[in-house]
Amino acid sequence: MSNYQMSPMLHPLQIGKHIARYPIMQAAMAVRVSGAQLAGAVANAGGVGIIASLGLGLDSPYFNQRKRSSFFAANRLALIDELSQARSISPDGVIGVNILVGTKDYSKLATTAAAEGANLIVTGAGMPLTLPEYTVDFPDVALVPTIANVEAAQFLCQTWKSRYNRLPDALIVENCQKVGGHFTQCEQINVPGFSIGWVISQIRDYLIETMGARIPLIVTGGISDRHDINQMLAIGADGVQIGTRFITTIECDANQRYKERHLQANLADIVTVPSPVGKPSRALRNSFAEQIITDSLQERRCIANCLETCLFRDKGKTYCLLNALAQAARGDVEHGLIFSGANVSHPERIMSVAELMADLTAKV
Repeated sequence: MSNYQMSPMLHPLQIGKHIARYPIMQAAMAVRVSGAQLAGAVANAGGVGIIASLGLGLDSPYFNQRKRSSFFAANRLALIDELSQARSISPDGVIGVNILVGTKDYSKLATTAAAEGANLIVTGAGMPLTLPEYTVDFPDVALVPTIANVEAAQFLCQTWKSRYNRLPDALIVENCQKVGGHFTQCEQINVPGFSIGWVISQIRDYLIETMGARIPLIVTGGISDRHDINQMLAIGADGVQIGTRFITTIECDANQRYKERHLQANLADIVTVPSPVGKPSRALRNSFAEQIITDSLQERRCIANCLETCLFRDKGKTYCLLNALAQAARGDVEHGLIFSGANVSHPERIMSVAELMADLTAKV
């Protein structure tokens, strides 16, 4: 009997006041890899669709390339457009925005997302210690930080409880061994018994025993099929976040060449590269990645001054993250940065989001 025949029924995922039919969240992928088309399609199919806010304004009509300072206004206007378009695709679905804490327009994008109808705000690349301040006028907007360990959960929850008398509506828990893009170093990876299940158990115990709360925990990293979903739910997760698998869909907002590169990738293509944000990153091997690894890349300039702290802008190290991600998503798959999770060998063809979601949630 196959794993699919053994599959239990998937239950809805409630985050704050918002309920998705399936416990599946689509991960945020920048720049314009997960925009309105992908997020709207996922929400329409019963999952949680997420728009990645990083660099949305870069290729928009609002950005004047000769005036770098126009980037932040362009980002905000482009986010408004993306949210409107996603909502037109899925009027009743759960749609969120991912915002990186380490970007200079983090607070402005959070306020804009809340005001423009996002159901959720997901954060990454830093601890969102002041996030509740930006959504105080929009109490129905659920707040979902991304963390990697129980220490981060403790610090975040205690800070929010003391400052704002509230807790996160859900937590995304990063599987540092498999997640794509930036990841937190697995400091405890050599501890006997270390696993994502162990991390989930630690966080769950802390939330219940110390905070008296049953907060949904959503695992991200290396989840590609129904078998993976079942495994994560079995170890105590309430839901999963899937990124790489959604790239090889018709509705993914990236260029066709970007999708095909993922379709052709295998495990040998996965490399770890440095990043200007100071974290390691998982990506697909290409000419750009090889140059980063060998420190032979000759970068020219910071194109938007987007990060609060940037090794490239401030110290001349690594590369312009925004430009590298945008180049790849536009279709230059040799000279751009292609983030990827550790599981890349599952899809055999590019399919619709509806077809992928049916496959992930099949009752057989």
